[in-house]
Amino acid sequence: MGKIRTITKYLPSAIMTTSIATPLIYMAYMYQKDDRQQQHAILRNFPLLGRVRYISEHVGPELRQYLFAEDNEGEPFSRLQFQNVVKAGKYNERLVGFGSDRNFEEEGYFIRNTLFPKLLTEMRIDNTEKTNTYKYVVDNEGLFSRKEHREEAQVDPYFLRDEDAIVLGEKTCRQPFRLKGQVGMSGMSYGALGERAITALSRGLAIAGGTWMNTGEGGISDHHLAGNADLMMQIGPGLFGVRTPAGEFSWEAFREKAAMKQVKAFEIKLAQGAKTRGGHLEGQKVTEEIARIRLIESGKTVNSPNRFEEYDSFPKLFDFIEELREVGGKPVGMKIVVGDIESLEEMVQIMKESNKGPDFITIDGGEGGTGATYQELADSVGLPIMTALPIVDELLREYGIRDRVKLIASGKLITPDKAAIAIAMGADLIHIARGFMISVGCIMAEVCHTNTCPVGVATTDQKLQTGLIVDEKLYRVTNYVTSLRAGLFNVAAAAGVDSPTKLERKHILYKDNQGRISGVENMLEKLKRPVEDE
Repeated sequence: MGKIRTITKYLPSAIMTTSIATPLIYMAYMYQKDDRQQQHAILRNFPLLGRVRYISEHVGPELRQYLFAEDNEGEPFSRLQFQNVVKAGKYNERLVGFGSDRNFEEEGYFIRNTLFPKLLTEMRIDNTEKTNTYKYVVDNEGLFSRKEHREEAQVDPYFLRDEDAIVLGEKTCRQPFRLKGQVGMSGMSYGALGERAITALSRGLAIAGGTWMNTGEGGISDHHLAGNADLMMQIGPGLFGVRTPAGEFSWEAFREKAAMKQVKAFEIKLAQGAKTRGGHLEGQKVTEEIARIRLIESGKTVNSPNRFEEYDSFPKLFDFIEELREVGGKPVGMKIVVGDIESLEEMVQIMKESNKGPDFITIDGGEGGTGATYQELADSVGLPIMTALPIVDELLREYGIRDRVKLIASGKLITPDKAAIAIAMGADLIHIARGFMISVGCIMAEVCHTNTCPVGVATTDQKLQTGLIVDEKLYRVTNYVTSLRAGLFNVAAAAGVDSPTKLERKHILYKDNQGRISGVENMLEKLKRPVEDE
């Protein structure tokens, strides 16, 4: 008992001494370590104190995103753009109060409204069948907490009518792909995204209906198939999923993929807006499952070529596309980044003369960016979508083959107004990648290539993925798609047309920072002018 009393007597002092001594010992150790290291000048000259700089640098993006950046600031998306996606996915709504936060002094595109907009009853919407989903309802919003609950809901799907549906390969394929919605998921591979994210996307898109899921160049996984969503299989220069062990194209593997009921179309990827180069996947992301799907070596970093080795000219590429279409019986398109307009015109001319080519062309703007790439390529190679899209549309019209080819636009088109502007500029369909990532939980941590995504979206790390609950996130995907489609009809009505498929260049105006306005036609004429006339 005496020993216990003694321990009890001195225990508080011992705890206090330890709590003071331990931090001091640690600080002394770090001081000595910083003073002796030779790598960082700031730490050598200011031991310990210099670490404040590196800590601030490390958490700087989070501080700017949540505390210091204004609502309209931030790249690649502002806080408002991010919140718009979250709101659409979680609450299936796009309502705002007290007016727009857009800076109307800046230059940008605007939708030309009519004085006599279309009534809802005049719109060509197919809402005959409702979509069963879940959405959140806010009960009370306090300073430190938000009380809300999730409830079942039936929402309008906002499908196009059958006669307005977009059809890929209508006159060229044994099995055309008919779409009653204009918005789908852009290419995001399993491996770049984890299995939970891919599964949630697949299941959510399937419930929304009228849409599609682009597999990315990493091949088709069980997770893509999990929801029974319509798939557009992308084939990149690495030929993942349709290659032999030696890395050559396998017609046998292609036939297997083409025979799958869920696969509705194929997309040949020549380039991506974020990376006009081949794909990149860090070895730490290449699990045995991913290696099996792609027919590559597990645990090893993969860099696919920046182009197809065999198809180095348009005639060769088009012959390949024709053979794919004949063997598979399904639409075949190609994904490009626009930069060399002369080469683009050569491509269109060959399409005209040979009567060959893709059923659709996906135009990815230089501002695209889900994949890992190099800074110089992401920042400066390839034209942004709002410049590239009307150029391709105009060339196809000039050569009289626009009716043969559907155009899909991609590049930060994550809200209905942006998508509507792209459709008016010539797009038939819209591809979205990062918007769908946000819908399943992405917080824009910008560590997609490191396998350390804190919310379990862009990672194959099983521990990190535990935070992503598929049964929760899949409905946010459904809500996001239906909300986007509703927004497109909203814009169409304001422009005076009864379907977003009828939006045209005449519905778009561009205002510069001095208040002057111009149409898309004016911008195209300026691009056509010879350099010496400038």
